[in-house]
Amino acid sequence: MRDSMVRVEIDGAPVSGRLDGEQVVLADGRTIPEARAVYLAPVNPSKILAVHLAYRSRIEEYKALTPPYPSYFLKPPTTLNGHRGVIRRPRGARFLNYEGELAVVIGRRMHGVAIDQALDHVAGYAPANDVGLHDFRHADRGSMLRVKGQDGFLPIGPAVTPASEFDPTNFTLRTYLNGEVVQEADADDLIWGVAYQLADVCRLITLEPGDVLLTGTPAHSRPMEPGDIVEVEISGLGRLENTVVDWEVNLAGAGERPVVSANTLHVALAVPENEAELMVERSNVQ
Repeated sequence: MRDSMVRVEIDGAPVSGRLDGEQVVLADGRTIPEARAVYLAPVNPSKILAVHLAYRSRIEEYKALTPPYPSYFLKPPTTLNGHRGVIRRPRGARFLNYEGELAVVIGRRMHGVAIDQALDHVAGYAPANDVGLHDFRHADRGSMLRVKGQDGFLPIGPAVTPASEFDPTNFTLRTYLNGEVVQEADADDLIWGVAYQLADVCRLITLEPGDVLLTGTPAHSRPMEPGDIVEVEISGLGRLENTVVDWEVNLAGAGERPVVSANTLHVALAVPENEAELMVERSNVQ
């Protein structure tokens, strides 16, 4: 990971650099110990796209039919978070899930690029955690704005590894919760690989340098609790670490409130839909 690019905060300002062993070499030549680095997300995209379902294991877990094509949603750049940053769970919410993913960073403008040329337009890759607050699942469904679009709901890092140093058709992804493996999958679990997803998206949406594509998560996404440490590791790309904290925020006012709906339980806990509906009905009766 010697040439892996990072962004850190120095005197309150973002500074680019690269990882070199146990130190970060800043763009101006200065060095700081890696252990003391305050990481920012190593990307600065104009947009972030994410796929809904892309792993066979996740579809099998939901006992769902495999979609004929992938579908996507957008996350705003304000969701970006860095390695060792905190993930905030609003007080009163219960279903804040991790989703370990491979993030793809665009290096050259893409529009109408064919599958066999798509990977030539990639700058690099990084581990990511596509955090979702499923207490808002009833309100969003496909758009994911409340579920996936909140501030800090996309840790990426620690670094972006150059595309020349990583093979997106041959990797292993693992997510750890408090040191225990909770998600594990290889690249062959992907229904649609990275090149396919890029070619699909750029038919209609121009991807600019720095833009990010999140390529999906495997089975066993589950809720996190305040105090939990969640890590996403991808072979050859390093390990992203974040801590969940309790966030005392007032969600009153305009708009939907968090609710434990049947869709919440189905997605956050992989409960079958009919069973989830019964669980909600019973809780409302009691």
